[in-house]
Amino acid sequence: MNRLHPFSAAAYAVQYGLLWLWVPVVLVIGLAGVVDPVGMAWSPLVALLGFLLGAGYGVAYYYRFGYAVTPDTFDVASGVFARRSREIPYRRIQNVDVRQGVLQRLLGLAVVTVETAGGGDSEAALNFVSKTDADRLRHQIRRRTARVNDRSDAPSTGSTESKLTAETPPEGVKSGERTEASETDRRAADRRSIPSSDRRREPRRKRLFALESRELLLYSLTTLRPAAVAAIGFVFFLATDTVLEALVALSRPFGGPADLATGDARSYGVLTVVSMIHGIVVTYLVSVAYTFATYYDFRLGRVGDDFVYERGLLQRYSGSIPVGKVQSVTVTDNPIQRAIEYAGLWVETAGYGPDSSGGSQSAVPLARTSRVHRFTESLAGVETPTFEGPPPLARRRYLVRYSLIAAATVAIGFAIARVTPLERWYLAAVVFAAVPPAAHLRYVHLGYYVGEEHLVIRRGFWRRRTTVIPYYRIQTVTTRRSIFQRRLGLASLVVDTASSRTFFWATPAVYDVDLEDARGAHETGRKNLQTALRERARSDDVGLSVDFT
Repeated sequence: MNRLHPFSAAAYAVQYGLLWLWVPVVLVIGLAGVVDPVGMAWSPLVALLGFLLGAGYGVAYYYRFGYAVTPDTFDVASGVFARRSREIPYRRIQNVDVRQGVLQRLLGLAVVTVETAGGGDSEAALNFVSKTDADRLRHQIRRRTARVNDRSDAPSTGSTESKLTAETPPEGVKSGERTEASETDRRAADRRSIPSSDRRREPRRKRLFALESRELLLYSLTTLRPAAVAAIGFVFFLATDTVLEALVALSRPFGGPADLATGDARSYGVLTVVSMIHGIVVTYLVSVAYTFATYYDFRLGRVGDDFVYERGLLQRYSGSIPVGKVQSVTVTDNPIQRAIEYAGLWVETAGYGPDSSGGSQSAVPLARTSRVHRFTESLAGVETPTFEGPPPLARRRYLVRYSLIAAATVAIGFAIARVTPLERWYLAAVVFAAVPPAAHLRYVHLGYYVGEEHLVIRRGFWRRRTTVIPYYRIQTVTTRRSIFQRRLGLASLVVDTASSRTFFWATPAVYDVDLEDARGAHETGRKNLQTALRERARSDDVGLSVDFT
């Protein structure tokens, strides 16, 4: 087993020390009001004791953590009191990502995360290894994953021998002891167990895309990050009084209150408007800065059967997207990007969806729409789709839906006017003017295409998403009908793949089409799925009889 970088011992010591110091402090605070001999003066002493115990645990965790690259699996062992050993088959590995913060880049360290097709959390995380070891690990795992996916299921030769060599101690050495000679022999055995193809230099990277300065600026200015909203909310929570004082001072020249305690309805209204404007502006600026720092120097290339990417200004990310494990491809744009004819391209692998913390990443953050479409057709092998939209009856449904939302908005305004000095609540009825265009825009941006080998689904206005799904990647196809859809003879077709949806990305669905069209698309998708699976089964035939019915 290999160990992490020695700096990890100090990092774990500080991490667990700060975590554990609060345990005795909280205990003393609880006992101080119950037991007379215990007082608050004990807090500094027990805090120091808790920190030392936590630091000791962190150092022990470092020495008990190990990882190894074996012929068939990537192994990780961890835990001080409760041991956990994981053997990750290369066939399940989706991504190997390398992350470097500012301090880590100065120290030449990196965090390596291994993602599998099993969920939203990383299967293994190495905090920290040297940048050289991180690149070597990624290279070895990527090569072995590609080889496992290409080879037959015949057992690999030499694996048993390497395990015996690694696990059997030399003569005269007790089990569990480790000498310098035995460590040298073990490393030599590990090197012998690695095929010569893994020890070769990584193949030359073919450059596919680089985000130019103009494109980076456009992407930053035309993208709103939910993380920026969360960051502003967190700052407001931590410094509520300071933020409110600043907003009152900013609203005072426009007729805002002198302070929060002596204002009237008019001044409070001015304060509300000024606060909203400043909140929107600050959130937008934070979003621009966050996007710029995240996608600075974005580069996409291809090494063998993997897409590899690098990005980041303060925190540098690099990782891989296996081409053979791409579940779907999604083209995204918003109204501003559509106006300037730009779009982005995202790919999803099993277990991870777009905008998730790991796994799938943006293949093209922003580029000319024509260029993105060509890249999508080349990547997915899909023909240019001819979209079919929902029937006009669906637009009437959206009119009713948005009218109900507008009516609820007016009702809320009326309720607020009843309990506050605010008047003219009926001005809220202006939202009804937005109902027809909102219903129309939702209607015209819905569409689907049932092709020979792919299903293409388009939906959304504020962030339009066009998803290309190969039939052999489809897990389930579900026809759903709400009470209102049943009355109108409509249905929605939900298409699920092995990639997980996130809070902001729902499962692709064909919304509000005629029931007969939904059933026809469902049946066509099922037949094409079976055909695609049979073709893939024949190409990977190992002598088994397979029936997909």
